Amino acid sequence: MESPPLVPAAPTHLSRLGWLDALRGIAALVVVFDHSSYTFMPELRRELMPEFNTSRYGIMVFFLVSGYIIPASLERRGCVRTFWIGRIFRVYPLWAAVVAVLCALGLIGVAELRDFGGLGVVTVAVAHATMLQELLGTPNLLLVLWTLSYEMSFYLLVVALFTVRLHQRSSAVSVVLAGLAAVSVAAGVVLPVSALSGLVGTGPLVACASIAMMVAIGCASSGSPALRVFGGVLGGVLAFVLVLFNGTVPVWEGLVILAVMFLGTAVHRAEHGRSTWRATAVTALLVVVCAVGSAYRYGDGDHFTRRGWIVAFLLAVLTFGAGLWFRRRRAPRMLTVLGTISYSVYLVHPVLLAVIDGTMGRRRQDSLALEVAFFAVLLPLCLLTHRRVEMPGQTWGHRLTHRLRPRDERQRHPASHTGT
Repeated sequence: MESPPLVPAAPTHLSRLGWLDALRGIAALVVVFDHSSYTFMPELRRELMPEFNTSRYGIMVFFLVSGYIIPASLERRGCVRTFWIGRIFRVYPLWAAVVAVLCALGLIGVAELRDFGGLGVVTVAVAHATMLQELLGTPNLLLVLWTLSYEMSFYLLVVALFTVRLHQRSSAVSVVLAGLAAVSVAAGVVLPVSALSGLVGTGPLVACASIAMMVAIGCASSGSPALRVFGGVLGGVLAFVLVLFNGTVPVWEGLVILAVMFLGTAVHRAEHGRSTWRATAVTALLVVVCAVGSAYRYGDGDHFTRRGWIVAFLLAVLTFGAGLWFRRRRAPRMLTVLGTISYSVYLVHPVLLAVIDGTMGRRRQDSLALEVAFFAVLLPLCLLTHRRVEMPGQTWGHRLTHRLRPRDERQRHPASHTGT
């Protein structure tokens, strides 16, 4: 069989999805610059961050795109089981490869592993296997993995809404979450970092949450309508409680992240005629007002500059809006290819940086040449990991869902098989 090309072919549906790949490409570039600037551009970083938080810009664009795509994927499949299979084979293969490589590099002393504060290896491993480690009081093996915890929480919430048939209420959910964020700041709600872990202990919380997550996914993927609802609700409650009480970001920001993702879902519904553009515009306005108001009221802190966060957030929303406005135009091929490999770019670049920091160390002065050289090494490497790790994983997932398709039809239409 002929091997697929190293550079992914441009999709034939550019007018429909090319703009999303372009947005992911932009977000990937900005996130990589944010993290690599610690190593190669420290002076520029010190000047830029108070004015424009590049990290928050990139991840907010990613979250908007995820919100646009993920619920639509579940509703198109119409089946929770195949949705979870698709997500697992999309996300975990590269994640596992990157974690394994980083651990190996740490063992041979090429890269420095993070200190887990005395937590046991099993606890850390289980927490990371759920991808909820950021919300389980466990330091991330790679800093960028914290966003995957919010992605996983979003998956659980989306499945919960789908199983109780409230998935069409994306706008309402987005506004409620943003409103809760604003209320929490106005009420002065300030919880310690990983408050729930501090109350019950990290080990017990990881054990209970991982079991609850497995039960939730298993039940939500079953053929029984009652079990599907139970599993969906259990997963949704787990995700919401962890975001609310056990994050390392402020409560309001965790809620804003979820609100932003559901805003992306609302945009998808409007584009496909399931909602009105006017209602979606009102939703966007309310989410932006609540998010900006929350950040402004939260104020400046040791690790938070409200001006930089607000500028980044507004630019992320405007970037997504611009992409939506020009969605019927052909996106630049460079950005669509970069968007196609953006997951590899997101996970591989911190490993490469860890090796550089562990061997060469960080520069004290800016070096644009080294910054460019870093991108020149990173991008071909990510093309390779996309081809050798991501694509085979997705292929395995497609094959498995194809085999389960007859059973999935029974899950989609349970009434025809239960006599009701």
